[in-house]
Amino acid sequence: MESMAITNNVTELIFTGLFQDPEVQRACFVVFLPVYLATVVGNGLIVLTVNVSKSLCSPMYFFLSYLSLVEITYSSTVVPKFITDLLAKIKTISLEGCVAQIFFFHFFGVTEILLLVVMAYDRYVAICKPLQYMNIMSRQLCHVLVAGSWLGGFFHSIIQILITVQLPFCGPNVIDHYFCDLQPLFKLACTDTFVEGVIVLANSGLIALCSFLILVSSYIIILVNLRNHSAEGRRKALSTCASHITVVVLFFGPAIFLYMRPSSTFTEDKLVAVFYTVVTPMLNPIIYTLRNAEVKIAMRRLWGKKNLGME
Repeated sequence: MESMAITNNVTELIFTGLFQDPEVQRACFVVFLPVYLATVVGNGLIVLTVNVSKSLCSPMYFFLSYLSLVEITYSSTVVPKFITDLLAKIKTISLEGCVAQIFFFHFFGVTEILLLVVMAYDRYVAICKPLQYMNIMSRQLCHVLVAGSWLGGFFHSIIQILITVQLPFCGPNVIDHYFCDLQPLFKLACTDTFVEGVIVLANSGLIALCSFLILVSSYIIILVNLRNHSAEGRRKALSTCASHITVVVLFFGPAIFLYMRPSSTFTEDKLVAVFYTVVTPMLNPIIYTLRNAEVKIAMRRLWGKKNLGME
């Protein structure tokens, strides 16, 4: 951070925001606040249910609880500031705050990508090697895979930040976005950022693309293997995989759209960003619980206990 202080005249940045019209911004506030609250409550409920319920002790639910935890943290790096800014005339953030937001946004975002890969591997072992499942997916391996996901996210984010903090910012200080991300911030640097832009794009893009290809391949292998299962087994496996595939598409579609092409100032970029920062984290608990009878039963039991306790 010291190098930033030496080379920078800019200490505060201003967001242009999502829309300019105050009325539209107020309408967005009314829509997005309940969406964010639903994200925190819905994902928090999954974390609580999995940790309290003895019936949800399989590796799949262990990973699901961590995915929900990451969804809360990932959404919370951007959405609370974005929502409060909707009511502010001038939307400002300090340069340090901006760098911190980029760090945590990328940290939790890549952790989520790696967790989705881990969950695909878990489904692959469960469906393609059912007899060895409990031996392969031991408690120890599950903890290692989750820790590896967090570490992967951390190292990815550190690389992005080390590149960013070396850039000089001497004005202008207006970011054409509603939160801090690398490409909008790079446009403000008073030096050529072509090389840095390529490095951070490759860092983000390659992780997203490689993970997406691994995920697609694993689900193709799973679907091919399902032909050998009974009709009932096939139906159950397909139901679980459908939830995973839906979440993968919702998460990777927008990310690949934004990071695998040249940067621009299009409004649609901001709207796509709204989808994966605000909407997708709320949809995940709905997708996983609506398609999963075990989670629904465990949640009912949990609420049953709560209500009995209150009486």
